Amino acid sequence: MTLRIELSQDPTEEQRAAILAPLRAHNIAKAGPSLYEPVALLVRDDNDAILGGLYGHTFYRWLFIELLAVPEEGRGQGIGSKLMNMVEAFAREKDCVGIWLDTFDFQAPGFYKKLGYTECGEIVDYPLGHKRHFFQKRLIE
Repeated sequence: MTLRIELSQDPTEEQRAAILAPLRAHNIAKAGPSLYEPVALLVRDDNDAILGGLYGHTFYRWLFIELLAVPEEGRGQGIGSKLMNMVEAFAREKDCVGIWLDTFDFQAPGFYKKLGYTECGEIVDYPLGHKRHFFQKRLIE
């Protein structure tokens, strides 16, 4: 069998699925199956418009926070902390080992530290002149 590598600058969902299939098979063989379960906490206004919130998912008994946005008019009112407390309670209900996330240095690394998250990595110059921080909080020892 001859293998070749081809660049696809506009990959399709079908191509993504083809790449993901052998990776999933390998992961299941090594770590067992896991259920991917998305979660969203929505911050709405009086007109029911979504102005922010939290979006993430559980996988291999960890919850990953992909997005957290507190609307400008809601900052300083404890909404961010409430979102984090709610998602932590959700993670505990799902028997998650912990929660992990990433944030830029101009976003909220201090906020996560105040909530008991510990830094477990960083990328310098992402974006240029800044850092991307990775945090985790273990829920089960």
